[in-house]
Amino acid sequence: MTRHRQLLDALFPLVADLTRALPEQERYARLLQALQQLLPADAIALLRLEGDALVPQATLGLSADTLGRRFVVEAHPRLRVLLAAPGAMRFPPDSPLPDPYDGLVDHPAPHLDVHDCMGCALRLERTTWGLLTVDALDAGRFAAEHLEVLEAFAQLAAATVTAAARIEALTRSVQQERTRADALLASGVPRTLLGQSGVMQALREEIALVAASDLTVLITGETGVGKELVAQSVHAASPRAARPLVTVNCAALPETLVESELFGHVRGAFSGAVGDRRGKFEMADGGTLFLDEIGELPLGIQAKLLRVLQGGQLQRVGSDREHRVDVRLLTATNRDLPAEVRAGRFRADLYHRLSVYPLRVPPLRERDQDILLLAGGFLEENRRRMGLRGLRLTAGARAALGRHAWPGNVRELEHQLSRATLKAMQRQATATAAGQRIVSIGDEDLDLATPGADLGIATATPAPEVTTAITLREATDAFQRQLLDRTLRRHGGKLAAAAAELGVDRANLARLLRRLGMR
Repeated sequence: MTRHRQLLDALFPLVADLTRALPEQERYARLLQALQQLLPADAIALLRLEGDALVPQATLGLSADTLGRRFVVEAHPRLRVLLAAPGAMRFPPDSPLPDPYDGLVDHPAPHLDVHDCMGCALRLERTTWGLLTVDALDAGRFAAEHLEVLEAFAQLAAATVTAAARIEALTRSVQQERTRADALLASGVPRTLLGQSGVMQALREEIALVAASDLTVLITGETGVGKELVAQSVHAASPRAARPLVTVNCAALPETLVESELFGHVRGAFSGAVGDRRGKFEMADGGTLFLDEIGELPLGIQAKLLRVLQGGQLQRVGSDREHRVDVRLLTATNRDLPAEVRAGRFRADLYHRLSVYPLRVPPLRERDQDILLLAGGFLEENRRRMGLRGLRLTAGARAALGRHAWPGNVRELEHQLSRATLKAMQRQATATAAGQRIVSIGDEDLDLATPGADLGIATATPAPEVTTAITLREATDAFQRQLLDRTLRRHGGKLAAAAAELGVDRANLARLLRRLGMR
């Protein structure tokens, strides 16, 4: 009766756990703790079969480094025998087969070789999932009744693994649906690549070609040309279109959190890590990960990214356990990455891994015949947002758009038309009710002559003419203002990119801007 009571006390919490959303590692740890209550074991391990190796998922009584090991089945005959056995089995204490845990048992005794060993394969729907192993340092520790307990317990372990897999799949599905919903809300009405120019037709043909493959794509182009839209188009035309597209702006990530954001972390990995967290790679599993501003990644993270690309495996911050992911990677940059490689700021091996299929997005000045086509799309968005009956361009406005150089590319055109819409509405405020209004945007509403206004960058005060009437310091400051203004406009106001081009530290550049009175 006492034995049955002990069995119930150990198993009841595990049965209750089957319906609870527990972290996978905690679920497995509770499983091993329950088995330890039933068997006189010094070490217990749950191993998952991944290809030709068994990978520890949870251990009890073994050294901490065991979780980081991969036990190749062919190199460990005991594990091979257990996998082939129809049920639980025990090895004789004098078995000549070496034990994979010899030297790994965490015990104060001077001898660490295993002398009594049992194990049972875990099978889910006729598929071998892995092994449950139980070991003791003393010969004769286990008896026939312990083998029966292990056999029965293995069935509960299989149910636990199944529950963990289903809850994991459900959690992942919810996260992926939330990611898709967030992306849809953020983007509003989905946009498509507009353009009838030859360069845009060629780009669309390249997108259709590479989208069908699983090749890594590097999207290059100036700020504001629509690199993210190209990435969305590649994903939408790919076999992974039904899976999530996860986007990460590398330039917006603090350097101390980049690794956690990409690869995830476990509880206690650093201050503030109060629970396990998936990284963007795991969130994109089965789908596509788009890393924008890839040139901003620190060198240390570049090395870890290369490892994931080479093996498809990653480790969360603070964990020795490896996670396998199936992700199609798209990246984008406005930097000259070959030049960054030569300067030592970007790894050459990572560059070659990322640029398997490069896509260059042309600047707007190379596709001037598309300007009015793009303008029409942006005007329709503004008309809908503002509740107008109609929104049109005057002949003067169309001519002004055609004359402008568009250093900020498509993004500049979009923002310029949004501001012009508000100015035109204010200028024509005495017209009929908003829902019935047809607003005309004139060239005076565009105000395209203001340098830097299109990118929202504060233009430096005009440099004083260099004459003998000013000091050297004043002339130097004037030159610096002009240089910084041009560089910041070229990089869309991004300090990190501007600092890299100028060869200065980002913090020093920020201090210089403040001293010169520039935002």
